[in-house]
Amino acid sequence: MGTWFVTGASRGLGAAITREALERGHHVVATARDASTVLAAYPEQPDGLLALSADVTEPAGLAAAAEAGVARFGGIDVVVANAGHGLVGAVEEVSDAAARALFDVNVFGVLNTLRATLPVLRAQRSGHVLTVSSVGGFATAPAVGVYGASKFAVEGISEALHGELAPLGVRVTIVEPGGFRTDFLGGASLRVEPASIADYAEAAGPVREAMAYHDGRQAGDPAKAARAVVDVTEAAEPPLRLQLGADAVQRVEAKLELVRRELDAWRHVALSTAH
Repeated sequence: MGTWFVTGASRGLGAAITREALERGHHVVATARDASTVLAAYPEQPDGLLALSADVTEPAGLAAAAEAGVARFGGIDVVVANAGHGLVGAVEEVSDAAARALFDVNVFGVLNTLRATLPVLRAQRSGHVLTVSSVGGFATAPAVGVYGASKFAVEGISEALHGELAPLGVRVTIVEPGGFRTDFLGGASLRVEPASIADYAEAAGPVREAMAYHDGRQAGDPAKAARAVVDVTEAAEPPLRLQLGADAVQRVEAKLELVRRELDAWRHVALSTAH
């Protein structure tokens, strides 16, 4: 039995991870902007659940939630930095306000979560941090470039964190989901910028249409994803990256192939630049 600290626990993958962890006997500090949205899913009020209101853009609230979790359960063993939302629009079409709002949640929200919880894990010299990225944080696409950039940032933070925390006995895994049948492509989690520049219709238009079409039709099962996430925390040697879904595997493999092909083709240029 351990204690999990999950952000964005009211819906989507965060809600599925919360439920799976509870069903396996773990305690869960489940945070959301409104704790009542978490409690609504658990009318039986399980003893292992501590639902708290905490906005990831407000560090004081996250710190208070972490303190409450330690006071209630004695520590924190697994941190799931899950809260985030999507953004659709060609790079030039995305407004400054929309980009900054996205990074406030997807990037600075992760940093705030880490600052609130890592002191506990460092003091224990144990624990596991799971940062929920996306396959788009490894291989992005037209119309989701700014969203991908926010997840690329999460991956960069997490790679460095992996090296920083390993000597302290704390593990780090980046979760890279593909398409899962949650409400992520709906209005509650996805912001859509107007298609305001006609020149981008050819490249970005099909992606916009595909995302609208796949809302509610995604191949991935959130319950199975949650089981995989909880399983990885029980592994003796957990991976730095965990892809979820066949589409995630396909996109990662395609990018690895492209990078290898270009590296081989241009290796002579790279090696020619030494003194």
